[in-house]
Amino acid sequence: MKTTAPLWQTVVVLGAIMVMLGLGSWQIQRMVWKGALIADRAARLVAEPVALPPGKLEPTVWEFRRVALEGAFRHDLEIQVYGRQLEHGKPGYRVLAPLMTDQGAVLIDRGWVPVEKKDPILRPDSRTEGRVRVVGIALAPQGQGAFVPDNDPAKGAWYWLDLAAVSATTGMALREVFIEADATPNPGGLPIGGQTRSELKDNHAAYAFIWFSLAIACAVIYGLFRRGQRIEAS
Repeated sequence: MKTTAPLWQTVVVLGAIMVMLGLGSWQIQRMVWKGALIADRAARLVAEPVALPPGKLEPTVWEFRRVALEGAFRHDLEIQVYGRQLEHGKPGYRVLAPLMTDQGAVLIDRGWVPVEKKDPILRPDSRTEGRVRVVGIALAPQGQGAFVPDNDPAKGAWYWLDLAAVSATTGMALREVFIEADATPNPGGLPIGGQTRSELKDNHAAYAFIWFSLAIACAVIYGLFRRGQRIEAS
């Protein structure tokens, strides 16, 4: 006796398979997009540094481009942002100060200092005087993370880079991007530059494989299930 599977079973299984195949295809599309993004970022990071133009900047256009600036630091307006780690998780601070250039004030992330060197008085050699040249990577502020505390500018407690708040606190009209300085040594050895993190996770091929595998497994299991039903009914 031939057994016919209820229509709803077939509809559910086929629907699930189609969803899994769709998700796998979407991950393939994401993989192609991410690959192009990684290639573009890699090209920007090795290109010759350029100057920031005058006028308003579009942060997404300039992000991860190498730039070269000349100007004088306003060390009296330095801030320290907590949380950047170095040397196998050793906590410390990002040291940022406005650089007064011919194109306006640009906030420079000069690099990392350990907790015990947060106070600029303890690293006087780092406070370079006069006109300097800074080469680094242009970045757009990423905003506050889910588990990152609120900043308290009045107490000098910074946990994430809020460019608008820094501009208000320093009284400087800062450019739309900030610059992470390269690894060129600073006087006295601090701050330690070259801390740009440019890696992008690309797990889309693995995710696509999982979804396609699940679709195949679902089809095989349902086929075996139907075969078992026919054998029992015969």
